[in-house]
Amino acid sequence: MIEFVLLCAGLVAVFTTAAITVILVYESLGFFEFVSLWDFLTGTVWTPLFANPSYGILPLISGTLTVTLIALLVAVPMGTIIAIYLSEFAGHRVREAVKPALEMIAAVPTIVFGYFALLFVTPLLQDTILPNLPGFNMLAPGLVVGVATIPTIASLAEDAMRAVPMNMREGAYALGSNKMQVALSVVMPAAVSGVVAAYVLAAARAIGETMVVAIAAGQNANFTFNPMEAAATLTAYIAQVSLGDLEHGSVAYRSIFAAGLVLLAMTLVLNVAGHFLRRRYRKAY
Repeated sequence: MIEFVLLCAGLVAVFTTAAITVILVYESLGFFEFVSLWDFLTGTVWTPLFANPSYGILPLISGTLTVTLIALLVAVPMGTIIAIYLSEFAGHRVREAVKPALEMIAAVPTIVFGYFALLFVTPLLQDTILPNLPGFNMLAPGLVVGVATIPTIASLAEDAMRAVPMNMREGAYALGSNKMQVALSVVMPAAVSGVVAAYVLAAARAIGETMVVAIAAGQNANFTFNPMEAAATLTAYIAQVSLGDLEHGSVAYRSIFAAGLVLLAMTLVLNVAGHFLRRRYRKAY
């Protein structure tokens, strides 16, 4: 009976994912009855709410990828450095104090991060290094999303490093290695599968971020990879249309399901790539 209950509990996640996929595909089929799949995937103009609508998804994809890349450029090095410090250099008391405090960042509502990016980070960038930066841009929300994602990488990567057997460290110390050499040459290679998993989860978090980009990046869908320009992302557009102003069942309404399907596909590709990377590194080490 206990095994059956545990099996049912485990199947909840599988059922939920399958149900989401079925709903997105079903609703998207109604959308693609009116919009060509080729035009949808290759078009560079996304104006579904205009009098003469266009449904090219590339502007939303470019905005999503740009914000995600900026976030990862911030979160990956910072999160990895923090994880190495907490795992290999920090004392017990420091680790027990810093890690919970770091994880508290994840508890901050994303809408707060959005206004922080709009009202603090953007003016700061304008006053210091980028005076011509517009009020809405992808750089500020990308940086803030990166900061918000740091705890994900730092916590999971640190857990993976702490799981490395102590005898591997002791063997390296016995051969004359110092702490930095042990951390980079022994611990990191042994924990790389867990570290890669942390990177993948952080990337998925950045791709799925909604309120920060909806507030600070603007909602004008531009096909650009320039972080200095305003743009819309897949999640920001879904949030915009989901406010209830459109007629249920219209083409514009169903476009959010097509955008959601693209977002699901991007996340799926990311997780599959991370799975193969983890398998490869596990075999190597």
